[in-house]
Amino acid sequence: MNNLNFSAEPLFSWYVVALAISGAAMLVLGAVNPGSGLKVGWRILNVLAGLGFLGYAYYLAFVFEGGRYEIFLKAFILPIALIASSVKAIVERGNAKNQQPAPQPAPYDPNAPQAAPYGQPVPPQGAAPQGAPYAPPAQPVPDNPYAQPVPPAGQSGQAQ
Repeated sequence: MNNLNFSAEPLFSWYVVALAISGAAMLVLGAVNPGSGLKVGWRILNVLAGLGFLGYAYYLAFVFEGGRYEIFLKAFILPIALIASSVKAIVERGNAKNQQPAPQPAPYDPNAPQAAPYGQPVPPQGAAPQGAPYAPPAQPVPDNPYAQPVPPAGQSGQAQ
C-alpha cells in the first residue's frame, strides 16, 4: 500500500516527494495569496496545478500497485515557473506599496510671479518698488539691446 521506500526505489520515492512538495507550494500560493500579488487567473491556475500534483503524488504513493511508470522531469518546469511568478508578483506589489508617488509639477502660469534664488520674488523689469506710484520707465531703456538707437547729442540724424 505504501510505495515510498527510499532504500529500494529512491528515484521513485524522491519523485513522489518532489511532486507533493511542489503541489503543496502551488496550492498554498494560489489559495493564500499573501499581499494580493497575484491576479485571479494565476491564483486559479496555481490551485488547479497544485491539486493535480498533490493528487498524482497521492496516487503514486498510496494507490499505484507497481508496473510501469514514467518520470516527467519537464513537469517540474510548471511549478517552478508558477512559484517564481508568484514570488515576483508579491515582491513587486510590496515594492509598489513602499514607493511614494512622484510629485506632479504645477501647470505653467504666465501670470505667476517669477522667483529669484532663495524664494525672493523678482519684480518685473522697470517696475516701481511696492507702495510707490507707477511711473513708466524712461524710453529707451539704456541697457536694452533691442531699443531704438539714440543719435548722439547735437546731431539731428538728417543728412546735411
